Amino acid sequence: MTAFARRARASAGRMHPELSLVSYTLLGHLEESGGCRATDLAAHYALDKSTVSRQVAALERTELIERRLAPEDHRVQVLHLTDTGRNLLARVTESRRAAFRERLADWPAEDLERFAAYLVRYNGWTGASAEDR
Repeated sequence: MTAFARRARASAGRMHPELSLVSYTLLGHLEESGGCRATDLAAHYALDKSTVSRQVAALERTELIERRLAPEDHRVQVLHLTDTGRNLLARVTESRRAAFRERLADWPAEDLERFAAYLVRYNGWTGASAEDR
């Protein structure tokens, strides 16, 4: 798992020098959710608000995300990907997928199925509270 995380960080960093694995993850969430508040990101990933704040500030500096007022409540700021952020995320994602395809190209189908089942099982585990993770 450590090697997997290192490769993911390196892949993100090659695409953009300030794009950490956490930043990449936050960008992915913003894309999937269509935008959300920084506090929502902190709660979703069980991260400290100051950690998310630093990541958000870096992503704003590099113009990968922007803040917009929520249409239903103009006191609330919602984070959204910029076109630059969306394009970068797409390039990093495709690069990671290509690396996965290359690494798994020679695996027999039954090994791929078993591996996929293990990943689903691992990612679906809900036995611990967010504080324990």
